[in-house]
Order: sequence, then C-alpha cells, then structure tokens
Amino acid sequence: MSDIESIASRTAAGIALAYRSGEAGPVAVTECLLDRIRKAKADNIFIAVTVDRALDEARRAEVRYKSGNPLSALDGVPIAWKDIFDVAGTPTTAGSILFRDTPAKTADMPCVANVAAAGMVSVGKLNMTEFAYSGLGLNPHFGTALNPNDRATPRSPGGSSSGSGAAVAARLVPCAIGSDTGGSVRVPAAFNGTVGYKTSTGRIDKTGLVPLATTYDTIGPLARSVEDCVLVDMLLRGEAVSPVRRADLRSLTLVAPTNVVTDDIQPAVLENFERSLEALAKAGVTIRRQRVEALDRVVEMTAQFGTLIAAEAYTEYQEIADGEQGQRIDRRVLFRMLGGKKMSARDVLSIQRGRQRFIPMVEAVLAGALLAMPTTVITAPEVAPLEADDDLFHKVNLRTLRNTAVTNVLDLCGVALPNGHDGGRLPTSFLVSAPHGDDTRLLGYALEIERVVREAGAI
Repeated sequence: MSDIESIASRTAAGIALAYRSGEAGPVAVTECLLDRIRKAKADNIFIAVTVDRALDEARRAEVRYKSGNPLSALDGVPIAWKDIFDVAGTPTTAGSILFRDTPAKTADMPCVANVAAAGMVSVGKLNMTEFAYSGLGLNPHFGTALNPNDRATPRSPGGSSSGSGAAVAARLVPCAIGSDTGGSVRVPAAFNGTVGYKTSTGRIDKTGLVPLATTYDTIGPLARSVEDCVLVDMLLRGEAVSPVRRADLRSLTLVAPTNVVTDDIQPAVLENFERSLEALAKAGVTIRRQRVEALDRVVEMTAQFGTLIAAEAYTEYQEIADGEQGQRIDRRVLFRMLGGKKMSARDVLSIQRGRQRFIPMVEAVLAGALLAMPTTVITAPEVAPLEADDDLFHKVNLRTLRNTAVTNVLDLCGVALPNGHDGGRLPTSFLVSAPHGDDTRLLGYALEIERVVREAGAI
C-alpha cells in the first residue's frame, strides 16, 4: 500500500493530522478516494459521486493548509451523505425510483452547508433503504449496498443508512452521514463494524431532510472512531469548538438490562457483549445488572398498538402508498407503510401517552448511569434469503431493529461501537445510550469505552 493509500484509510482526524504535518494534501487524498469509489461502483454503495465539487473543495482546502489557515479541525477531509440530504448539484432520491430523475438541488441543506463552510470535501450521495424504512438496507432500485465484511456471500449492510455504513467500512470515505429513526445509524454501524452516533432529536438542524417519522428522525455520523463522530457532530451543528472531553471510567455506572435486550440473541453476540462488560468492569466501570421495566412496557405497547413510525410514515407518504405509484416502490416498504394505515387515532394517542410515562421511568433508572446493550442481537444476515421470502424479511427486520428501536421510543441518544466478531469474522457491536440531551456526557465516556471494548474484542 502506498503512503497516500495508507493515509486515505485513516480516521478523519488522522487524515487531518496528515494535512497539518505536510505528510499529505487534500487533493491527493480526495483523488485516492474518488478512485476507490470508481473501482467499487459495482458494490452499489454510492448513488451519485460529485467529482467536480469534491476536487474543487479539495483544491481550496489545500491552498488554506499551505497558507496555515485551515477552516476547522477537519478541513479538507472527505465526507459523503445518505441520499436524503439535499446537496447542491445532485437530486435527492431517498433511495426511491420515484425521485431518481428529479431535478438537482440548487442549494445545500443547512447541516450540509455547515460542513462545507468548515472545509470538508463532499464526494457524493450514498445508497439507502427506500424512504429510510427498514433496518436491513435492501434496495431493488439502486441495488443493495455490499457489506464489505463478506465479499463471497452478499450480506445485509444494515439500514436504512446502508451506504453510509458500507462506505466507511470499505474505506471509501473516513466518515459518512446518515439518519436514525429506529436504528438507521446504529444498525449499519453494527453490521459493517464502524462507529455510529445517534444524536438526540433536535440536536442537529434537519431542515430539508426527507422525513420518515418526524417525531423520531435525527441525523448522525458513521465513522472509524468516536473522536471522528465528535468532530463531525460539531461541524454539522456549525460549532467551532466541542465541549466533549474524555471522561474517567471510574466515575461511570453502566446499567445492563436483564430483560428484553439479550432475548433471541446469537451466542457470539452475547459472548462479545459479556466480554466488553467484563473489560469495562476491570477498567473501573460499575456494572449494574437489573430489570429495566420501561423496556418491557415499550415492547408491550408496540405489540398492542403498533409504532409511531408506521403511523407517521403512512401519513407522510399516503398519496404514494394509496396510489398507482405505490406499486412502483419496494414492496416491503409499502407493506410497512400500509401497516400505519390500519392504526386508529386511539393507537397513536396511546403510543404518545405511553412515551410520556416510559421516558421518565428509564431516566429515573439511569439517574446518571448509561444504558448498555448489544446494538443488534444478530450479525449481518445473508441477502438472498431475505430477497426470496418477505415473511422472513419482516421477521429478521424486526429482530434486527428491536434493541435500537426501543431506545428511539425512549428518546435516548446512543453510540454503537464495534466490539469483536463472530466465527465468520462478521462484526458485533456494543451500544451505550443516555437520556435525551445528554450527548456531551455520553460522548465523553464513549471515547474511553471505545478504547476498552476494542482492546477486549481485538478489533
């Protein structure tokens, strides 16, 4: 591997350090990654590649570094966007055949503009589940993004931010931006072996984001390190300085639920989760194992009334779902949208009122602690059986999203961290979550938790 190939494979912070030291420049790194993206075209990870914009932004960044005036901590570092973000010069498809040929957007949406103002280099738009409505990442229109952890057998890249997780894992970009409504940042992070940060709802301006369920929709980065997520989050919000600082693990308590989160779990996932907890305990973390009643209540509420996501998604896309266009979209997405059509006003109000009760319940249990669980209870499943059997698809999708979706209902923010592999070398993941608005403290601890769980899992 050449020096520039090696540098382009580093974390975002590592690439920026190479720029500052003069070891490499933004143009060479951007050209290297654009070449990788071109060679990986058959992997269905990118929907659009913005070559001209990327090279122009890289050249401008190079001039700034030569004059000693970078715009930010990640000036000149490449980034890519899930295709529900408006990026000037490209259409926003939301992974849908219905929007594939729509006009290119004339302006960046606010968070994209913030990142551009910080000097980051936008290289393109990433594949996703149509309308962001699945945790498995299959897409019949643009092809399913390849999970790079198994090139012999196509496996789910996770969803709905499938291309975002796959692009980072395949070393096509050091960081990518996704959205999370029921796990759509954290599941791709888990299946691909990257870090994924689900921000608290409202933390990042989502004006212009193609919606799925506005109550839960939130923006978040996928990257190779927690440090990268901290820096990208800062830039997405238009901030120049992050308040996040490394925290002392000896002051941390983790609540590991004895209910729900390890039900129906693959043995390797459970083994790696327990290994992570053991390593964290040795590092000084207090591990508190207990039943978390709010988790049971959310599961019961969902079984009885359905999900707010289904109700809001159907409301958002009613004309498509009920009209002729509905027959052109992914049949599995349509099936889930029409599930929202069946819900009554009583169902929706019951969910909203349930959340008002259950969120304070979990906050009282945590009371300064963080919640720990496996991000997903399975590793990335094979694509072929999911394509062949819709009933299996929906069953595996629900199993995949179970842990992350519960935390969306409970309004938690969370960081998914790679913590090992199964016997087939597929990644497993450790999820640590905090109450809404507690992102700074969560990230401070996650910086140290990442080090411990990576070492324990020999990542």
